[in-house]
Amino acid sequence: MRVPLTCKAVARYREVVSNSLDGVTEPEPAPSAPETSPKKKSWAHGVAMRSLVALPLVAGLATAGWLLAGGNDPAPADGTQPVPLPAANQDPATVGGGAGPSVLEVSAPVKAQETPKGARPLEEWATKLSGPLDIPAKSLIGYANGELALRGEQPNCHLSWVTLAGVGAASSNHGRGGDNPLGLSAQQWKKYGTAIPGITKPALTDPDSASVAAGRALCASGADLGGGAGWWKAIAGYQGGKGTGKIGNDAELFRQRVLGNAQLYATLSLDPARASSPAVKATRFALGQLGLPYVWGGNGPEAGAAGFDCSGLTKASYDEAGVGLPRTADSQFRALPRVPGDQEPKLGDLVFYGNPATRIHHVGLYLGNGLMINAPTEGQAIQIHTYHSKGDDYTGAGRPAA
Repeated sequence: MRVPLTCKAVARYREVVSNSLDGVTEPEPAPSAPETSPKKKSWAHGVAMRSLVALPLVAGLATAGWLLAGGNDPAPADGTQPVPLPAANQDPATVGGGAGPSVLEVSAPVKAQETPKGARPLEEWATKLSGPLDIPAKSLIGYANGELALRGEQPNCHLSWVTLAGVGAASSNHGRGGDNPLGLSAQQWKKYGTAIPGITKPALTDPDSASVAAGRALCASGADLGGGAGWWKAIAGYQGGKGTGKIGNDAELFRQRVLGNAQLYATLSLDPARASSPAVKATRFALGQLGLPYVWGGNGPEAGAAGFDCSGLTKASYDEAGVGLPRTADSQFRALPRVPGDQEPKLGDLVFYGNPATRIHHVGLYLGNGLMINAPTEGQAIQIHTYHSKGDDYTGAGRPAA
């Protein structure tokens, strides 16, 4: 039986094997923290500038799916330890009743604002969006030129500038984190970085040159990036598990960063006035925690923990935005205005799981397009995950701020 994610460990799929995996902090009893806490420093902004812990992600391409168990997660008594996890060498098909396909298989960023043609409209477009998206205008123009070039070279690829922006965020924080803004390998640059339209001497450090080369690499497989499955396949093939710079060998974390940032940019490009809202600030903070470990009762590195639990993440995200929340998933659910059940949550809303009559056991932060950012359970990293699936115990969304 498929059941929802839970902040408390129940069962998991086999870990993604990597020599960069770190041990997981032992859980502690859930804290009875006050409902407000001092505002944390802005230590999480600029994903590519931080050294994140690489832990197994539920949304791995090969071993993905909802957490499976025999029933709902009971409320833990003080000092209760998590249910033992499956052995690392156990066949994932036998864990919890069977492994599912990637929960991100059909996910891709929503359609972004279309890139205009012509020098002056393109410059005006980039200037308008640079501040709200926190992307240098020069980089935005590069991503746009990458899209425009591939429209002519491979129109069936449907490459969008927002995908290139997601790659730029994950690779170098848009050139702020190194001289390889799109994270191209030497082989990719040699193959795709020549004969760039309008550029006499293409350079890897140049956003225009690098964006066209990255676009060619993404479209090389013939995938249609306008659909979820094709988009995900292209991103997986682009990084290829080799990586460059700060990304190292953590291909799954790279893909999650690309997806999360691309989704945010797509949403903000259609409504840039929301960029300074608490909901967007909280979402940016949560995206900055991708890859940190789940820690039962954890309130994050600023509070002395290696990572967060589910409600610790949502509280810290809104603390960063200046909005105080209660500490636990259940108390957050009962404190927030509800999103009407016939409406999809909006970016920054909190999505809850459990039984409202008894206990809410899990919470995530809604990213858009059917995705949330959450700290799932012991042995997993903070990650992007689908927020609602048939048979789960999703109970509704709350809105901390507009």
